This record gives sequence, C-alpha cells and structure tokens, in this order.
Amino acid sequence: MKGTAGFKPVELPVPAFVHIPMSMHSGKPAKVIVKAGDEVKVGQLIGEAEAYVCAPVHSSVSGKVKSVAEIDSITGKKAVTVTIESDGKQTPYEGLAPPVVTDYKEFLAAVRASGVVGLGGAGFPTEVKLTVKNLDKLDYILINGAECEPYITSDMRTMVDDTDYMWEGICQLKKHLKPKEILVCIEDNKPEAIEKVKKLCADAEGIDVRVLASSYPQGERKVMVYNVTKRIVPEGARLTDVGCLVNNCTTAAVIGKYIKTGMPLVSKVITVDGSAVNDPKNVIVPLGTHIKDVFEFCGGLKDDVGLVLFGGPMMGVAAPSLEIPIVKISNAVLAFSNKDVLRCVETPCIRCGRCGFACPMHLSPMEAETAFYLKNPERLETLKVNLCIECGCCAYVCPAKRPLVQVMKLSNDDLWNFKEARKAKG
Repeated sequence: MKGTAGFKPVELPVPAFVHIPMSMHSGKPAKVIVKAGDEVKVGQLIGEAEAYVCAPVHSSVSGKVKSVAEIDSITGKKAVTVTIESDGKQTPYEGLAPPVVTDYKEFLAAVRASGVVGLGGAGFPTEVKLTVKNLDKLDYILINGAECEPYITSDMRTMVDDTDYMWEGICQLKKHLKPKEILVCIEDNKPEAIEKVKKLCADAEGIDVRVLASSYPQGERKVMVYNVTKRIVPEGARLTDVGCLVNNCTTAAVIGKYIKTGMPLVSKVITVDGSAVNDPKNVIVPLGTHIKDVFEFCGGLKDDVGLVLFGGPMMGVAAPSLEIPIVKISNAVLAFSNKDVLRCVETPCIRCGRCGFACPMHLSPMEAETAFYLKNPERLETLKVNLCIECGCCAYVCPAKRPLVQVMKLSNDDLWNFKEARKAKG
C-alpha cells in the first residue's frame, strides 16, 4: 500500500497557528523558556532540556507566542504546549550557525542541540542513544530504512530526496563512534533508495547497503539486529551489549542537516494517505501543525471518514480529534472511509495458537492474556511479556479479534509494577 512512494514531498503553506508540545520525546518534558507576547523565529529554542533523558524544542515558525498552556496530545493526556501565531515570514533565528564538531563529545552536544529523537517512532533522545560507554566494542551501526508499515513512505522519501543530509549524518556517525561497519538497511521494495545509497557507498570504506526482504516488522530494532547480524539481544539488555546500534534514516538526515546548516528539527515529512483522503501525498509540515490543516492541504477528507490514525495501520494510534498537532515522531496521518474500517466483534479465544506463530519475538499472547486476566504477574514474568514489541501481528491474525496488543501492553505495565514492588521488599 505504498501509494505515495513516487510523490516527492511538497511544502505545506505556513499555518496561521502552531501548537508545539514540550513532550515530543521519551523522558522528561522540556522546560518552556518563552511566554505569551514573545516574538520568536524559526529554529529558536523555546523549550530547554533540563534532564538527561530529554530533548530541546524549537519554534517551527516565526511569529508571536499567544499562550503557554496544557492542551490535549496524541497520548490522550494533557501536555504543556506553546501556541505561536505565525507571521507568515518564516524568518530564521539569527543565532543559528553550524556547530563546531571536532570530537565525540562535541558531536554528542550537537546531536542534543539539534533536538533530534528517534524518528522511527520511539522518540528516545538520540544523544542518549549515541552515548556508548565502550566504543571499542561497537561493531555495527544499522541505519534503519526498512519502513515496513503499510502506507508510510516518508523515510523512503528522505533516502531519495535528502540523501546528502542523510549521508552527512552517516559519515558523522562513522567518524565519531567508529563502528567496524555501518549498514544502511533498506527493504527490497524501495529500489530507487537502494540505488542512490549504493552509489554513495561505492567509494566509502566501512559503509554498505544491506537489502532486506519486505516483511513486517522488519524495521523493529531487535528484529533488524537479528536479521542483519544474527545476534540476539538478551532479555533486559541494550543493543550496545551485543555491539550494535540502530538509528532511523531520517534521524541521520536531521543530524547531517544540523551539522551542515545549524537548523534544528522544526519540520517533518509526513505521509498523508488512506481511502478517505482526497489527494494523498507526502508533505513537509512544520511541527505543531494541526492535522486538520494537513488534511485540508491534501484536498480535505471525504464525507464518510471512519478512522484517523497517527502512524501506520499496525502500530499507529487513533487520533481523538483533528485538533492534535504534528510532533517530532509523526511520520504519517492516515484517514479511512467507513467501508475500510472493520468493526470487530470480540469473541472467546479458540486456542488456535495463531498469535504465537505470528509473533516475531516467539511469545505466547494467548497464554499472556489468560495470566493478565487472572492477575498472575509471576506467570507474566515466565512468559516474558516484557519482550513484546507491540507490533500488532498477534491481533492482526486473531480470528476471535481479541485485543491482544492492548493486553500485552497492560501486562507489561503490571509486570513492571510487580518487579518494582518485589525490589522494594528486598
């Protein structure tokens, strides 16, 4: 369903307002450093990263701050948000300049200052991910260009349209982290991206392309590490414990752009698609833009909208309204007509075992569901529900339409609380 793969991204006209949350990443929200009435410019810092696991936030437009308040976010919770009225000029902040990067420490500082986080959807601050205790044991950096979710083509367009910035980011990773090899991992349904990146790798030492089969969830980090290196990440371990790092291709492009230009992360390429969208396309969107503005730019929505998703149909989140803003980890907004939205009727589990056969982590969602409803955390621990990657394969194949992804997520929360209580008891 990669219908927009051939559509070069087009720039969204500057919206009248943007609504920029201070929490667009894992960890602690950024601290607002502007107030209502302040004039801001594109790329200006508006949220400081006060904690280690945090990321700074920058203005995506030039204009005037209208308010700082808690508003609804895609998580369903309130988030401190800076609302800016655009002046339509998109004037860059005069303090922007390419950073001085001569060593690993300065490279990490530049990555943090860029505001970049895991743009494949995880949202983990990239500077924290790239802080490796023992670089001598880093064998592989995998650049994730798999983009295995249906419909989404924004990463593919990064590899094709922003190849130079992505390559700069890759070269910076090679220079400062010094892995034995960097592999750009691309599924075989993206021939144009494969061809462009292979040309760059032809004369590069220690950087190569690895073509992967088009198979969901190929882009999940542990799945990718295994499929490319045959290394298994043990329970509770980090990727660096097996000598690997995985970084999204668009994350690499943002790093490269910041080091070249000094412009931090202020916009994203978003795939806009689905049967209820009049004119599907890839769109360059300022962060904080309401999704209703994005849909309007794509010809609006048809009358029979049944579902709007942030992200893909497998791991995406249903949008509670069209007043939700685009954030750093947004890579698609999809809208489907009622005829394409299956209204499932949940029936009792028939013990067919399809969920276990489909699970890429070889878990047993069927047994985990039973343990969850019986409130048996010891059994959840034995079943290793903490290894669930929430890919949705189990729910997709379930003939009884059980809410297995939600149960696995809640089971993981229960297991974490159980372990914390056990720790507290000594």
